[in-house]
Amino acid sequence: MKLLIIKFFIFTTLSQSILVGHCQVPCGIYDDVSRIRQIQEDFRTIEKAMNQIISLNSKSSAQDSNQLVRWINTKEKHANNIQKILTDYFLVQRIKPNNKKYIDQISTIHQVLVLAMKCKQTVAVNYVEEGEKITENFIDSYFDKHGKDHLNSLNKSN
Repeated sequence: MKLLIIKFFIFTTLSQSILVGHCQVPCGIYDDVSRIRQIQEDFRTIEKAMNQIISLNSKSSAQDSNQLVRWINTKEKHANNIQKILTDYFLVQRIKPNNKKYIDQISTIHQVLVLAMKCKQTVAVNYVEEGEKITENFIDSYFDKHGKDHLNSLNKSN
């Protein structure tokens, strides 16, 4: 019976780590361009949330307070998402130490991570703008010409 319980515990633990860490399983589902596009969308959402927070801040109805909290939560969620993609996907999986641009890529990611944190702490839209600019620097450092062209064509189609 003890052996069965131990086996169950091991199976449950391993299953949960595999399910939770899905993008760290080499399944090939995620791709670099989609992750970058998600980061760009997250920054646009944060900017909209900041503008809504600023607008709702001076209002005092219960409905406005409710909306204010929802926009704050949205801003936090999207800043967290940027940080998660950059760390769990790019830093852990995609950027390799033997890459010639390794130092440039990880330092650029660090800058975006800090800006995402600043987006959580403030409603200063300049952090969003800077985050978008530094993300473009990362794109230039990370992607080859084909990858940049593909990303640009997708962004233009939206």
